[in-house]
Amino acid sequence: MPDMASPALARGTVDRAAERRRDEAFLDEAWRSGRVLVLEADGRVLVGDDGGLLLVESADQEGERFFLGLDRDGTPLWAVVGELPRKLGARPVTLRDVGAHLSDRDAGLYVTAIALANWHATHRRCPRCGEPTMVADGGWVRRCLVDGTDHFPRTDPAVIVLVHDGADRCLLGRQPSWPRGRYSTLAGFVEPGESLEQAVAREIREESGVDVDDIVYRGSQPWPFPASLMLGFEARAVGGDAKVSDDELEDVRWFSREDLRRGEPMLPPPASIAHWLIVNWLSRES
Repeated sequence: MPDMASPALARGTVDRAAERRRDEAFLDEAWRSGRVLVLEADGRVLVGDDGGLLLVESADQEGERFFLGLDRDGTPLWAVVGELPRKLGARPVTLRDVGAHLSDRDAGLYVTAIALANWHATHRRCPRCGEPTMVADGGWVRRCLVDGTDHFPRTDPAVIVLVHDGADRCLLGRQPSWPRGRYSTLAGFVEPGESLEQAVAREIREESGVDVDDIVYRGSQPWPFPASLMLGFEARAVGGDAKVSDDELEDVRWFSREDLRRGEPMLPPPASIAHWLIVNWLSRES
């Protein structure tokens, strides 16, 4: 497990080498000498016997290429969406399965690759004129073939909040699609013209009927499902009765530290920043 001082997917050691993305000669050589992370369309990749991402030679890989950066030894690293290669001892996994258990390098590679792949899959046409776009700048741009405009990967900010009562309880909610018994922190997207603190207060009130204050930023991590940046906060409840207030949740309730320590409720998966927020709050004295 990674150090809980850092959210599981907020890690990475690769030099993104952004200044080289428009250097076609560099990119051509980087492709020939690089290593490739192959993703299936559903985001699965292969891990080897050691639990690390399986990177392959570029020679046999076809499809759109996304330049992820340079490894510590200078090796160029890429991602391609395609059919997973057949490798003895390798197994397909998802980011939710292994994100918390990967090395810092692999966690950063995987989350970046999925984020880019998701964006490319949904931005095949120009939002200005509707004509097809092409991959440019090593996969960090899509360029319109007609009007020449450049379009850049999208990231949607969302707040995610550990609400506590200032003592020994935290407020968690449950979506109906989750496994039975799982609860998590409350979250929502930031709206136009809204500060992060305003978004925290609004989302908590909308989802649970609870008013909060003492809003404190704790950390962030990307969540590429499909393109979120999760901004983690803690906030103290100062009023309102906890109850389901919209159609996103089927239940909200208070849990004590003792409840959580004996395994009630089931927590979100370790790759999520929700898990990180809960475990770090739980580790502190009330």
